[in-house]
Amino acid sequence: MKLSVLDQSTVAEGRPPAEALHNTLELARLADRLGYERYWVAEHHGIPSHAGTAPEILIARIAAETKGIRVGSGGVLLTYYSPMKVAEVFHVLQALYPGRIDLGIGRAGGANPLENRAMRWDAPAAADDFDARISALQRHLHESFAADHPYSTIKVMPTVPEVPPVWLLGSSVRSAASAAELGLPYAYAHFINPADTRRAVETYRAKFRGTEPRVIVGLGMYCGETDARAQRMLASHLLVRKRLFAGDIRAIPDADEAVAELARGPHPLAGEETEWPRYFAGTPERIRQLAGSLEAELGVDELIAMNMIHDHADRRRCYELLAEALELAPREDPAVLPR
Repeated sequence: MKLSVLDQSTVAEGRPPAEALHNTLELARLADRLGYERYWVAEHHGIPSHAGTAPEILIARIAAETKGIRVGSGGVLLTYYSPMKVAEVFHVLQALYPGRIDLGIGRAGGANPLENRAMRWDAPAAADDFDARISALQRHLHESFAADHPYSTIKVMPTVPEVPPVWLLGSSVRSAASAAELGLPYAYAHFINPADTRRAVETYRAKFRGTEPRVIVGLGMYCGETDARAQRMLASHLLVRKRLFAGDIRAIPDADEAVAELARGPHPLAGEETEWPRYFAGTPERIRQLAGSLEAELGVDELIAMNMIHDHADRRRCYELLAEALELAPREDPAVLPR
């Protein structure tokens, strides 16, 4: 079973935000050694709990400090950027690290309304031209504009023999249908919308128009030596979720604080019933059971794990146990590079 990492560069309460970026680099080196398939970094803006605002910079640094793992965006928020500029950035990354770069594209804003307006300085905040942008991006990447198009003579530099694969990210049946119609590989965020996971994956496969449908499912994963340990790590994420729905956006709380606060009120997931739980939490055996069930039922090609864990040592241990649970093969002769 292939397993990857989706890292949101989360900021731990009481720690400087810059530390979150260094933790990302350390975790990427660990994931490379453990045999994870790819390492994607997210893009968020104006959110105190997330330090990753520029995935293209992190991708370059991570790729420089790793050896075999694929590195990419999970994803670039294309609504904010010129398709040509994104194509240029990823041509550069591909030229530097050939065969290791992924270009994940997201439609969502990744910001609050004020930040969203500031990010789209030259366009109305409500404009939805995502489909046109992704079409233009693919044409810039492959230099495939029609001969009579004004952009047909543009040369995206540096030229590369093979461009990075474009993945469409989403959390709805609509995004699944879009990926299928565009013939793109698709990554579905189960941790955002677990109710539609099966329908989205099945829609993608049924409507796919390309040559090779590929599906990744993104899971919130918390693995510990005991169920209690895993639930303790998950508590920080649950409290973030509870606070978020109350309009309270803060850094990731300490696990003990989260356990205590959650005990004083209704559980953030009370009453939620889905085919697979929103977050996979438990021992390696439990994780193996849940992941195996989802993979077998949906026929997905790969799983990608994310989490929000306050203590970085706990987070490292979680990914070590996940690698054990899903029997990843460690990479031989891992990169040994300076920090």
